[in-house]
Amino acid sequence: LQLNHSGHYLCVGWVESDWRQSAWVTVTVHRVPVSGVSLSAQPPGGQVALGDRLVLSCTVATGTGPLSFSWHREGSGALLGTGPHLELHHIGDNDSGQYRCRVSDGDTVAESDPLNVTVLGEWEPRAGSDT
Repeated sequence: LQLNHSGHYLCVGWVESDWRQSAWVTVTVHRVPVSGVSLSAQPPGGQVALGDRLVLSCTVATGTGPLSFSWHREGSGALLGTGPHLELHHIGDNDSGQYRCRVSDGDTVAESDPLNVTVLGEWEPRAGSDT
């Protein structure tokens, strides 16, 4: 539904050799503010080997569209991306840090908790690994 779908509706149908009409109903479409923005990472936990690829995904629990996304890294004023996913190819040391996603519906803005991305060198094991 879109906001412009608000209005008065009825239905008409052919019943027993005659056209019949329902009562009018009023439909009001309300905008639901954006909330529940969260991040996930592939590989999980945001730990990625030097030179590998990292994909961050931003999800929204509630909010009516159209939604716009923006990606930010703490300490950098640069806009990193504008879609629900942020893909970083060939991760380097300078890609470590805390990433956030901001979502707007044009009226309200919500932001995810930060996700810490750690770039691991060849000698650093991933969390939970024995190597």
